[in-house]
Amino acid sequence: MKEYEHITPIDAPIPADRQSAKRHYGVHPYFTRRPSNVVRDYIKHFTCKGGRVLDPFGGSGVTAIEAFLENRCGIHNDINPLANFIATGIAKLANGDIGSYRAAVAEVRDRCERRLSAFEDMSASEIKATLRRLDLPENVKLPRTSDVEHLYDLFAPRQLAALALLREAVERVENRYARSALRLAWSATLTKLNLTFLSAQGRAASRGGSSIFSIYRYKVAAKPVELPLWSTFEERAANVLAAKEEIDTIITHRRRTGGFTGRFESYQESVTDLPSVIESVDYIFTDPPYGAHISYLDLSTLWNAWRESTPSRARYEQEMIVGGELSHSEETYVQRLRDCIGACFAMLKPQRWLSVVFQHWSPQYFEAILAGAASAGGDLRAAISQVGDPIWSMHKKKNRQSVLAGEMILTFLKTGRRGRVEPSKDFDLQCHVRHILSGAGDAIYGEYLFNRIIIDAWNAGALSSLKMSKTAFADLMADEGWLYNETCHQWQRGGAVRRVSSQYEFDFG
Repeated sequence: MKEYEHITPIDAPIPADRQSAKRHYGVHPYFTRRPSNVVRDYIKHFTCKGGRVLDPFGGSGVTAIEAFLENRCGIHNDINPLANFIATGIAKLANGDIGSYRAAVAEVRDRCERRLSAFEDMSASEIKATLRRLDLPENVKLPRTSDVEHLYDLFAPRQLAALALLREAVERVENRYARSALRLAWSATLTKLNLTFLSAQGRAASRGGSSIFSIYRYKVAAKPVELPLWSTFEERAANVLAAKEEIDTIITHRRRTGGFTGRFESYQESVTDLPSVIESVDYIFTDPPYGAHISYLDLSTLWNAWRESTPSRARYEQEMIVGGELSHSEETYVQRLRDCIGACFAMLKPQRWLSVVFQHWSPQYFEAILAGAASAGGDLRAAISQVGDPIWSMHKKKNRQSVLAGEMILTFLKTGRRGRVEPSKDFDLQCHVRHILSGAGDAIYGEYLFNRIIIDAWNAGALSSLKMSKTAFADLMADEGWLYNETCHQWQRGGAVRRVSSQYEFDFG
């Protein structure tokens, strides 16, 4: 048994291996997803077999699923029904046998392939008549940032008919485990059979994705690509079968080398309500929402409407974001972020560890995490920048220099001793930056530099007085003789000195 308080924290970044785990990549898209190998290494480092591992902002379930497969109890929570559907669906792939899954795909093929092929050649009036006979979801209103007003406007009539027919066939599958798997495949198909699908230039038409996951709104493609109906579903089903085989292999290996005892639990609660429904846990690894840009519940409307799981207004009011349909304020977000960190420590056993993945330009957001942890008896023991492995959304591609593409993993030990948050002190940022850059060689990741500033300002009791804009950061780097290289996503020494704006926008209190 580990003496948890004597564990030496992970003190270096772990190279990300994003695409190798079929159980996370290919089964179903989601807005954010941590590299499973990084999450798994943290789980194994900070817990023992049988330990209870929680992710209160669970997303697509990477933390809970990896804990489950490592003979821990993986506890998933997310306020978004879509996130819980994906995470629970992947965990359930551990059940049943692959033969029954393949038989289910064949069963759906027999019921749908010819009819879907016929849809391709039907006239508009014939498709319209077909739609009247199918079970369609409620034609709900979409978020105000959408290109179109209602759910049905996101589909060509053939796509709408195909999805309804496929859903009906999946629900007729008798084997419950195979049916659960094909629900995942159908939901992933929904991502491609709609008018927000953007085909990648210079590649096969199917090699693309929905604007929902890249631009973070319902943008209808200027030239919509209508992918073939049956083969699109069949491809998604093949990915689910591959994930099933991968999970089976892991579990079989566990059983041969000591036994498999993994468990999986799922909850759909506001994080501040979790302490009343979850007993104490041994480790928390989580990735809170980073404020604006991604309104998870709004952007999940497409899936939640089809699955008749649209959250209540009360749930929307509890979402921890900035903006969205309810126009959540930044002040509310900061307070909720701090409260959620406190709730996490309330669930954590004494002398156990908590890791928070976060990245944002706002020092105020970091202060909410750090001050919330200190007030709850959490002692910061490590702050590691995971850099050099960006996932480039359209937003990041358009704003490469100003977007922090990596993240920082903050790891705390619950000592139970409440830390004192120092009053605001002065912090000579330019001098501090020069000191860091002097030992940086000829290149440095902006995320690494920014994160060093955040932690050093916190340790100096000056974080609450530090305000830093993207433009000011670029100005400061340029004045120090550094230029941004978009090819390697780093700042490089030796560039011509230039100024983006007329003055720095730093505020030191």
